[in-house]
Amino acid sequence: MRGFGSQMIKSYEDLEVYQRAYDNSLKIHKLSLSFPQFEQFELGSQLRRATKSIPLNIAEGYGKKASPAEFKRFLTMALGSNDEVRVQLRYCRDLGYLNDEQYVHHDKEYVETGKMLMKLLNTWH
Repeated sequence: MRGFGSQMIKSYEDLEVYQRAYDNSLKIHKLSLSFPQFEQFELGSQLRRATKSIPLNIAEGYGKKASPAEFKRFLTMALGSNDEVRVQLRYCRDLGYLNDEQYVHHDKEYVETGKMLMKLLNTWH
């Protein structure tokens, strides 16, 4: 199936944005486990759910790719989760759970993921 530029897409796993979102989710999951114990069930849990929501929405939407509008709806939800992660990362920095270098690194990853999601949204047909 052709759907993104000249790239041949056979599975959601072929989408670079899915791969990036999945890898980033694993990194943030591991990082969040270093938060104070009381934050494991508060901010840490919210952050883990939001990061997982991005690749999950990409995969679920791809499963409905027969309807481009439906796939784009799930990509839009993934984009919303991506923005949610960026706000949560800022909370983590401001509460002292991430230093500035960690924050900048992870925020940059999610800025790039957001750009990739927008590009896919605008070019999928």
